Amino acid sequence: MEILSSQASGHVPVTIITLKGALDGSNYESLIAAGRSAHAAGAKAILLDLSELTFMSSAGLVALHNLYAILKDETEPDPEAGWATLKTVGNAGQAGGQPFVKLLNPQPAVKRTLEITGMYTFFEVHTDRETALQSF
Repeated sequence: MEILSSQASGHVPVTIITLKGALDGSNYESLIAAGRSAHAAGAKAILLDLSELTFMSSAGLVALHNLYAILKDETEPDPEAGWATLKTVGNAGQAGGQPFVKLLNPQPAVKRTLEITGMYTFFEVHTDRETALQSF
């Protein structure tokens, strides 16, 4: 998987992390590390561009949850805990949204993974980059 990072402005500065390839157990920690780096550099909002992400395993879901925790300044869940980590997500997604991490254009296979696991309602999902940026 390739991870690219860039900056853009909406109502607030937004870090855009673009994922290319497959997000799975072999590389999910790289995404968590990218989130930590962005946060350490001052990021308060991350837009994950999933338009070129072809696959996401449950490890990818753990990485998404960790990004949320990093930006919320919460203690990061243990990524090695697997599904137990995902059970700590809580109720933030009940109304569609926590304001820290948003998703852009998940491809059908990735969207399906997010829907099956209930993560699609936890993250605000956009199909248009400008609309996504302005939503922060």
